[in-house]
Amino acid sequence: MKNRFTASAKTFCLFTVLTTASSLAWAGHHLGVKATDQDVSGGTVSANMIMAGDNGWMVVHRTDKEMKPGPVVGYSPVKKGNNSDVTAILTEPVKSGEMLMLMLHGEAGGMKTGIFEYTLGAKEDGPVREDGKLVMSVITAK
Repeated sequence: MKNRFTASAKTFCLFTVLTTASSLAWAGHHLGVKATDQDVSGGTVSANMIMAGDNGWMVVHRTDKEMKPGPVVGYSPVKKGNNSDVTAILTEPVKSGEMLMLMLHGEAGGMKTGIFEYTLGAKEDGPVREDGKLVMSVITAK
């Protein structure tokens, strides 16, 4: 009985340490978008986790091997802080093999709060940068 309790306690401690370390990595003021290649045949695309400095948007851009953001094909609101399982509805079909850029955008400069107002190249609700780099993740549709 004591050995089972000790093993369970050790497992719990290990889980707690790993979970805390993962949370602390995101809590260190670093903005980020984490996403993996996924099936988008259902008309949605998701980011596993987004760390946002302020309320804003996860914006889905088409992209290619040049890694330049292209037309917007979906978006979803995000709140300041840690966001998990953020899903955007795609506004047009995306074929298997196409690349998508899931990018953090702000909620600044527009006329209305809570309404996504960005168009490619505009400043309203525009892309967020950290250390001069876009905060984003590129995935390939399956």
